[in-house]
Amino acid sequence: MHSDHRQWRVRAPVAALLAATGCAARASKDAEQPRAAGERVAVDASRLPPPGSYTLPRLQRAPDGEVLATDARAHRLHRLLAGRNTVLSFMYSYCRDPVGCPLAWRAMENVHEQLLRDPALALRSQLISLSFDPTNDTPQQLAVYGGQRMKETRARWLFLTTSSVSRLMPLLNGFGQDVTVELDARGQATRTLNHLLKIFLVDAALQVREIYSVATLAPEAIVNDLRTLQLEALAGPPLRR
Repeated sequence: MHSDHRQWRVRAPVAALLAATGCAARASKDAEQPRAAGERVAVDASRLPPPGSYTLPRLQRAPDGEVLATDARAHRLHRLLAGRNTVLSFMYSYCRDPVGCPLAWRAMENVHEQLLRDPALALRSQLISLSFDPTNDTPQQLAVYGGQRMKETRARWLFLTTSSVSRLMPLLNGFGQDVTVELDARGQATRTLNHLLKIFLVDAALQVREIYSVATLAPEAIVNDLRTLQLEALAGPPLRR
């Protein structure tokens, strides 16, 4: 997935499969060597290449499907993605695993804060948190979860869910986001979802340009990539509004 010039993201070989406990986010399949559960490799921000000095590959087209916003209105995901560069994370609001959704939240929150300090970048960017669990994460629940972040107009952060699992599955499959439901001793489904921690960078033309895992998740790298996409867009035709 990553060409040689992307190796500045890590200082050492990246993490392999992390222990599946709680939300149990696990490193992506391109991991090279195992590390202890929960251990992460720091990104060396001083080695970030200048924005625009590298090209992000077009990995795949983002899938489309019906999603629900916090006001319970239905939208097509493509309509929300088009025209802005998007950092998209799957999550569920009651996940408590320290290397799962809370880790993704902290990264997203940090990116959001950096967007607030860069109005030009914020104008062409957005964050989306999309729930794994449409049963429990209703639009009303996500409104509470998003809190003040979703109300901040200077840097858009959308909190989305779906009306059913059947509406959700094409999006999970389309992005390649793995998730399983943990079973109890009697074989009954629990509220624990095990999944690979992935955050997707989708450009304004609906192309997935990067997939961040536990091993490569760093807000500085995400913002650097957003700036690279911004420069790419400015060099080409105007974005659709």
